[in-house]
Amino acid sequence: MSTTALTCADLSFSWPDGTRVLDGLQLTFGPGRTGLTGDNGCGKSTLLKLAAGELTPSSGTVQVFGELAHLPQHVTLDTSLRVDEALGIREVRAALHAIEAGHATEDHFATVGDDWDVEERALALLGSLGLGHIGLDRTVGEVSGGESVLLRLTALLLARPGVLLLDEPTNNLDLAARHRLYAAVESFPGVLVVVSHDRELLARVDRIAELRDGEVTWYGGNYDAYQEAVAAEQEAAGRAVRAAGNDVRRQRRELAGAQATLARRRRYGQKMNDTKREPKIVMNARKRAAQVSAGKHRALHEDRLATARQRLDAAEEAVRDDDVIRVDLPATALPATALPAGRTVLTLSKLRLRHGARAERTFEVRGPERIALVGRNGAGKTTLLRTLAGQLAPLEGEVRVEVPLRFLPQRLDVLDEGLSVAGNVARAAPGSDRNEVRARLARFLFRGARADQLAGTLSGGERFRAALASLMLAEPAPQLLMLDEPTNNLDLASVRQLTSALAAYRGALLVAGHDLPFLRSLGITRWLLLDGELREAAPEEVEEALTG
Repeated sequence: MSTTALTCADLSFSWPDGTRVLDGLQLTFGPGRTGLTGDNGCGKSTLLKLAAGELTPSSGTVQVFGELAHLPQHVTLDTSLRVDEALGIREVRAALHAIEAGHATEDHFATVGDDWDVEERALALLGSLGLGHIGLDRTVGEVSGGESVLLRLTALLLARPGVLLLDEPTNNLDLAARHRLYAAVESFPGVLVVVSHDRELLARVDRIAELRDGEVTWYGGNYDAYQEAVAAEQEAAGRAVRAAGNDVRRQRRELAGAQATLARRRRYGQKMNDTKREPKIVMNARKRAAQVSAGKHRALHEDRLATARQRLDAAEEAVRDDDVIRVDLPATALPATALPAGRTVLTLSKLRLRHGARAERTFEVRGPERIALVGRNGAGKTTLLRTLAGQLAPLEGEVRVEVPLRFLPQRLDVLDEGLSVAGNVARAAPGSDRNEVRARLARFLFRGARADQLAGTLSGGERFRAALASLMLAEPAPQLLMLDEPTNNLDLASVRQLTSALAAYRGALLVAGHDLPFLRSLGITRWLLLDGELREAAPEEVEEALTG
């Protein structure tokens, strides 16, 4: 049997506006699990789409040895489909059932082919991914967003691909579902390439391929080993910068000393010429020799300084200066977000929501509380947040919001696709002038022409930054900030920066998510668990409920 592999040869790609993403990339993914990492916008998702044939390269080729399957970052399924249709097995099931009912036609046998056990395999895969309760005859519209991701993965695995590409597969999964996906990743027998910021998932790969500045660097081992290797590289790069900097300073001193010496010689020669102590022909010969010698001397030191500067430039290029978002509110808005401890922010009582979630008792948010809203996929967390934001009406009960509120939804649909990034922020903050908007956007890494980029053309991470900017810079400044799965589209460096920025936020914070390490880093003061009924829970109870 031939070895499965994915090879890119001299691969280049540019967007229609001319923005270059990849330029002459040479890359081969072989058997085993590879974690593809890199900053947001470096081209990871674009590379997977090129490999899957969803984008056409500007030049170069992609060769796939074996069947390829691609799980994109944003999974959309037709909600009217039956589950067996979404899995691609409805026709085979119908033929099987027809044969079992006695209609053993040649067409039915041709449809089944070798897939006599397709129903058993489908149910087994659904069960292994925690979807055993769904069945094959229900509709896709009955499953949650996280379940739709696992449903699509089930369809891919049923096709027995040799090459599997996963783009942020754990984004919308609860902890239990994540652990089932981890098991599926660990058991995959072919070529697996996964783009993710989920450290637990990256701990299960065999190697890391880092896409940076259009090139891929390979690191053996999982993400922890990669971080150790990068830290060692950066320590060595820092030493090289310091040594090169010292050499530049030394060469500058030597050049300055040489120039002083030459100046003294010129003054001495001029003095001898003025006093005419030697014949003119001798003085002219001495002057020409001195000029030649001075030129060589100066050129030698200038060459040494130029070489030292080149070494410094090369050493500095090896030091990472990764851009990360700085999403702190402007100083003028910070006081406006501050809340006294006793101030009532939000009250909800006797709520009954769509899809069955409810809050029988009365809950209040007072002052700058930091609340985590957790629960399994489909529990109704997003429905609750949308109800609190006034986007959905409760079936019963009451919600009162008593401060300016901003809500960042999971789907990041707060942006006007036809407006630029700057246009979206200006729309949210009409009192700010153009220069002020652009200065604030620079803190979200939208500088210069990037601020003029249309929202509809942004990558996942860029979309998050733009959506967050339009909310955080809106007028009036938010005193209650609600975030739904905010780390889904962020690289690891930006997750750390978001944590730091939210630590400085002075208003009330309500964050729904499955990323427990991130939630803990926010200094959560209260945990709300939604499992049919909304209730307060201890942190250890939350973890047990989500993973059990």
